[in-house]
Amino acid sequence: MTLSLSCQDRAQKYECLRNLDQNFTGMRLTCHHIYREKQFLLEGIALGVLCVVLSAGCTEVEPRHGEQRSNLYLTSDTRQPVPLSSSAGKEHRAVMLQHLETIQLIVNALVEEDYEIAKGLTESHLGFFMHRQAMASQQPENFPPAYHDLAMAHHATAEELARIIPTKDLKQILPRFNNVLKACVACHLEFKVGEHS
Repeated sequence: MTLSLSCQDRAQKYECLRNLDQNFTGMRLTCHHIYREKQFLLEGIALGVLCVVLSAGCTEVEPRHGEQRSNLYLTSDTRQPVPLSSSAGKEHRAVMLQHLETIQLIVNALVEEDYEIAKGLTESHLGFFMHRQAMASQQPENFPPAYHDLAMAHHATAEELARIIPTKDLKQILPRFNNVLKACVACHLEFKVGEHS
């Protein structure tokens, strides 16, 4: 009788362990599914931002015959040129491209939930450290005061983003990330690189 009870106990323990394993596998698949959804959402945001930035800075839309111009941002370039020499203009464009690449890397770090990397990139590539580096290598006197104000606002939003990233709370991080992007767009809508005449 004791032999059959111990076999029955082993069968129950085995069944219990099998159920736990199935539950764990189900939870692991659910966690993976949630992670993938978050990854797709952040990648979608990054792709959308990249498309907006590239289209706003690189295209000039002409109306078709008979159409009226409805959106000045898309049809005419009213930005103020920042008079830079050819070499300074290339260097400035390189800094702007580096900012865009950094935005992509930050989004990727957030997707991968690597908050330490996201914070480090934000501080060193978008914060005041980068502003000091850029001003040391460029002639700040060639940039209008309004440009400096927009640049400082951009770096301030990046510093705020860096401060909030360690919370690992996307509901706090994404609005600050959006403020960084707004600061980028505000500057690109107002200024463009021009050359000394």
